[in-house]
Amino acid sequence: MAYNEEIILANIRKRRLKVNYSQEFVAAELGISQNAYSKIELGYTKLTLFNFFGICEVLHIGSDKMLREYFEQVRRN
Repeated sequence: MAYNEEIILANIRKRRLKVNYSQEFVAAELGISQNAYSKIELGYTKLTLFNFFGICEVLHIGSDKMLREYFEQVRRN
């Protein structure tokens, strides 16, 4: 199974909107600029494992749950 970063990034965005956080807020919590965070969410900058865990923490979702959702979506596609 090939890794599909687009699905993970879409799930991150969906979760961010669900908790009603701006990109600016998430970026500040991660200690990066809003522009840098936007590039991650849009896929212009690769999502590192470090950033993935940090984003999950800021969005109050376990990385295991985020990955479970990802694998469920990949299996459906």
